[in-house]
Amino acid sequence: MRNRQRKVVIWIQILIVVLVAAGCSTTYYAAMEKLGKEKRHLLNDSVQDVKDSQTEAKEEFTDALTQIQALYNVDGGELETAYKRIKSDYDDCQSRAQQIETRIGRVKTVAAALFSEWQAEIHEIQDPQLQAASGRSRTDTLARYQKMETAMDQSARAMAPVLAKLNDMVLFLKHNLNARAVGALGKEALSIETDVDALIRDMNRAIAEADQFIAHL
Repeated sequence: MRNRQRKVVIWIQILIVVLVAAGCSTTYYAAMEKLGKEKRHLLNDSVQDVKDSQTEAKEEFTDALTQIQALYNVDGGELETAYKRIKSDYDDCQSRAQQIETRIGRVKTVAAALFSEWQAEIHEIQDPQLQAASGRSRTDTLARYQKMETAMDQSARAMAPVLAKLNDMVLFLKHNLNARAVGALGKEALSIETDVDALIRDMNRAIAEADQFIAHL
């Protein structure tokens, strides 16, 4: 019996993915409501996903910076191994950045649907006091959301220049694996370190805003 129920859930999830891919958002939200997931639940989950990705990104960008800093203490014969580590870290950062961008897009889509539905349903409330209270709640929640969205967007934008510099370094090392080439990367490494520090501050700010939003949603 449990196996049958599990299969049903899996098929429903597959159907939902197909509907989303086809752009049938109304059908998607209806299907999720059948599973007990209202839009506020979906938004909560989507924000949590972004937060998780940003937490992972902080570690991955930090790892990349650590590998770059360690590069200056590597013997000539180990430069190939060091390059591969930096290249792997860059690939991880790039993949995570794409994931974050996708997940932020999902947050915005669900938020737009939630606040639109909320506004429409406010007008359905007959009691003036309840209608006003719901309106105030929506306004407050929207303000919190917009503050969080701004922080998310800022942290996402901050990844682009860091990734560009990491890519430059990776390509340069690919073509010049020798001690002299490594020594020439001093200014670039310092610039990346500054950018990573700023990026992590932006991500911490976005994560804090996400925590506050989730707590009041």
